[in-house]
Amino acid sequence: MLRLSTQIHKWLALIVGLQVLGWVLGGVVMTAIPIETVRSEHHLAKFQPDALPAEGLVNYHQAAAAMGVTPVEATLKSTLRGPLWVLKDADGASHVVDAATGRHVTPLPAKEARFLAGAQYEGKGRPGGPQWFATPPQEAGKPGPLWAVDFDDAEKTRFYISPETGEVVSRRSNVWRLYDAFWRIHILDFRDGENFNHPLIIAAAVLTLPVVITGLILLWIRLARDLRGALARRRNG
Repeated sequence: MLRLSTQIHKWLALIVGLQVLGWVLGGVVMTAIPIETVRSEHHLAKFQPDALPAEGLVNYHQAAAAMGVTPVEATLKSTLRGPLWVLKDADGASHVVDAATGRHVTPLPAKEARFLAGAQYEGKGRPGGPQWFATPPQEAGKPGPLWAVDFDDAEKTRFYISPETGEVVSRRSNVWRLYDAFWRIHILDFRDGENFNHPLIIAAAVLTLPVVITGLILLWIRLARDLRGALARRRNG
């Protein structure tokens, strides 16, 4: 039992040892950093949106007709750009209509995107020049187009801004990127960091299981041997 356990433990540990180290390091990082910090929630300004007026707004039928779409979902919301209808069609595409005028909302110019990003930011950082992404980077987690505004704070916070509503649709920072790197190591998905049921992670987990079991067997054998030795010394002493 000792020899077999030692051989299994040694050779399998050589195969999965680095991944086990990655799991442990990732666990330390992901438990040590509050998820609120990862999400930059402390940099999102808290404000109460204006109440929607009871009268004078177009209904969603008029908004849909203005865009020429048949929405499967219609949301009337108060934003920093005023009251807006957000209409989602069957393909998942969003169409935004000014609820006061019934007209299609034109995308934010860069100057206004920077202003609205700063209005929704809380902290000591200052907004830089906006970057336009027709196809945003993967980290945005949202389809484009989007404005990206970076702040010069210690975490290098970035706000991704909807060009129609002016809302912050996602927040990223160097803290988030560190967390995301360890998360990808943790689940062994380096493509999009979302799949934790793929064959590689399953194989790593299966190979790690006998390493743990044989480690416990070796520990038990060692403790039993030490206990017998201590009892023998006590009798002889």
